[in-house]
Amino acid sequence: MQLALFDLDNTLLAGDSDYQWGQFLIDVGVLDRVKHTATNDQFYQDYKQGKLDIYAFLEFQLKPLSKYPREQLDAWHQQYMQQKILPMITNKARALVEHHRSSGDLMMIITATNSFVTAPIAKEFGIENLIGTTPEEIDGKFTGRAAGTPSFQEGKVTRLNEWLKAQGKSLKDFETTWFYSDSHNDLPLMKLVDKPIAVDPDPILQAYAEEHAWPIISLR
Repeated sequence: MQLALFDLDNTLLAGDSDYQWGQFLIDVGVLDRVKHTATNDQFYQDYKQGKLDIYAFLEFQLKPLSKYPREQLDAWHQQYMQQKILPMITNKARALVEHHRSSGDLMMIITATNSFVTAPIAKEFGIENLIGTTPEEIDGKFTGRAAGTPSFQEGKVTRLNEWLKAQGKSLKDFETTWFYSDSHNDLPLMKLVDKPIAVDPDPILQAYAEEHAWPIISLR
């Protein structure tokens, strides 16, 4: 069996689900546009430069989840899927997923974005396995904090190895392993798979992929 891993934001999606969730909450009047956008833009610059404080970012990004009941959040998420996410799913992205599905490969989305935002997106792609940063819940209510290891940079390797161990497997048990990503932040995991694929890569990943003769594709 082969294992196909996919990053989500700016890889399977032609955009960033985390960013667009914030924009959606602004649109429905939950967040202040000027204040939220300024803070979010600074975090995004840190991310692109590889110096994001993931815990500070998660505190910022998960806080709105703690302020509203799950029923309201779920209702908003349905609107968000229609308004923000479906327009970011390209035919090429769907075709890539279908290629691996038709080959009988085990597929997983592995993303730093939290699993509340990303679980319905994985379902839209028909991908059952998801590793996302886990929002902490107590008695069915989000606390605004993350639980466990964030699936970011080396954290993706940690979380994937934990998941595989729970299945009684390791990366070496697969005939071929793939990982598709746009970001140099994913280099720790890309270096471990048999077939790392740079997808519409950022400049740092573009240069690394060219230097190491990794395939570079576009899903746009």
